[in-house]
Amino acid sequence: MKIILILLDGVGDRSYPALNFRTPLEAARTPNMDKLAAMGSNGLYHASALGECLPSENAHFMMFGYEREKFPGRGVLEAVGYDIPFNDPDVLCLCHFSKIKVKNGIPFLFKGRDDVKGTAKETGRLYRLMSSFTSGGVSFKLHQTKRNDGIIVISGDASPYISDSDPIRKGEKIARIMPVMGNPEPEKARQTAEALNAYLAYCRDQLKNSGMSETANYLVTQRCARRIVQTPFNELWGMRPMMIASSAVYAGLAHELGFAFVRAKDTGHPGKDMKQRVRLALDDQDHDFYHVHTKMTDEISHHGNAIQKKEIIEDLDSGMNELVDAVSKRKDLLVVVTGDHSTPSDSMLVHSGESVPVIMAGSKIRRDRVDRFDEISAAGGCLGLMRGRELMQMMLNSSERSMLTGLCLGETVRPYFPANYPPFPLK
Repeated sequence: MKIILILLDGVGDRSYPALNFRTPLEAARTPNMDKLAAMGSNGLYHASALGECLPSENAHFMMFGYEREKFPGRGVLEAVGYDIPFNDPDVLCLCHFSKIKVKNGIPFLFKGRDDVKGTAKETGRLYRLMSSFTSGGVSFKLHQTKRNDGIIVISGDASPYISDSDPIRKGEKIARIMPVMGNPEPEKARQTAEALNAYLAYCRDQLKNSGMSETANYLVTQRCARRIVQTPFNELWGMRPMMIASSAVYAGLAHELGFAFVRAKDTGHPGKDMKQRVRLALDDQDHDFYHVHTKMTDEISHHGNAIQKKEIIEDLDSGMNELVDAVSKRKDLLVVVTGDHSTPSDSMLVHSGESVPVIMAGSKIRRDRVDRFDEISAAGGCLGLMRGRELMQMMLNSSERSMLTGLCLGETVRPYFPANYPPFPLK
């Protein structure tokens, strides 16, 4: 049975007066997703614990059934997605230019990543100014990835167990890099933190002397990480996976987890993009688990307009008519629609910790009384509240791949019935 997981990034939200105290998903006209809701089981989902505000990459990692302690880090995922060269022992760190104001000798964040003006070529001049640096046996190599996004490759005796300098919230203090308490390599972490602080000071001086300090005057960093080798998705769940997405971070995640990756384009027409991605998943015969991703719901949330988010959701829904038709006719198809996290359209939070709705529709699925896809209606569905790897386990169950607990064929205990295990040798 083929499984198609439609992932609406950041689709969950809060209630707003402009929408008569409904969420954008509640207010949206979504006939296709509503049909899917009426055809199957509904519930709520959180990739970790209620109230925890997850980044997309962490939410996806745990959604796919991996342990949070083995998360490889966004720096690693973006470096892989952008084909930035690095060695496995290196530490990868996200960074971008910002604008600070200094009060009583303390730097405060004044303008963030998207507020720094200039084309990719113009900001590229700044990235090249500080492309390499060495301090205390730790080396830094700065790579520009997008207009005002970069990755620092930290080599030498380096540790990923260090804190961030970017407070994200405007008006807050730029933080000093420090070793994280209780980490397994304290001396390396101390040395790396000191070296990175020295590098950021060097970058500050370079920006001052660049003649472009009115554009940007500080480089901020976050989410350092080192590659952790992962169990391939196929081994973990017994399915051949494909990911269809547009962002580099998902290209990196696909590579690290063993997904085939199709880099889709965001054309500015979300419904048409969704239709094309759904058709690709329906037509492909080489895989049996498809992760169909759109980031449009998350991106519009960050622009702070709940009405526009409602309109984006409606447009995306228009691209799902073929999916509804397929699951209503085919016995070999399971369709799941959900989000990775909630992204509020009006909040100081980047992402919020509320659950998101989830639909499971297919021939082997219970049908509950829910006929609307939104955060409130879904709460009355028969799936209840699922967390973490429970979503994957329910997909195994609903596609009739699950192994009975306690039964083991071969040397590895697996949650799915294995396709290949050693047969008993008859003489």
